[in-house]
Amino acid sequence: MDCLFCKIAMNEIPADILYEDDNLLAFRDIHPQAPVHILIIPKKHISRLNDLEAEDAHLMGLLTLAAKNLAIKNGIDQSGYRILMNCNDHAGQTVFHLHMHLLGGKPLPHLG
Repeated sequence: MDCLFCKIAMNEIPADILYEDDNLLAFRDIHPQAPVHILIIPKKHISRLNDLEAEDAHLMGLLTLAAKNLAIKNGIDQSGYRILMNCNDHAGQTVFHLHMHLLGGKPLPHLG
C-alpha cells in the first residue's frame, strides 16, 4: 500500500509520535497551522469519512477521546481547541487516510 499515514503507522516513515495504542496513532503535523497541530489517525486504513462503516463507530469515538486527552496533555483544553476532519478534495483532504486534526495554542478563525 502506498499510503503515507499507513507507512508512518508501520514505522516505515519517521514522525514525532505523541500517542500510540493498538488502534490509534497521533503525531505532530509537519506543516502546522497552529502552535499545536496534531494528526490523529486510526491504524486501520480507511480512506475518508465516506468510507466509514457501522463497525467503525467505536473507532471514531476513540479518535475523539484521544483528541480530548491530547488537548489536555498539550495545555490547550482550557483556552480552546478545534478538531477537524476533511473529506475529499473540495474540503482540503490531501492524504487519503482518515485523520483528525487537533488545532490550538492561539485564537483560531471563526468558522461561522
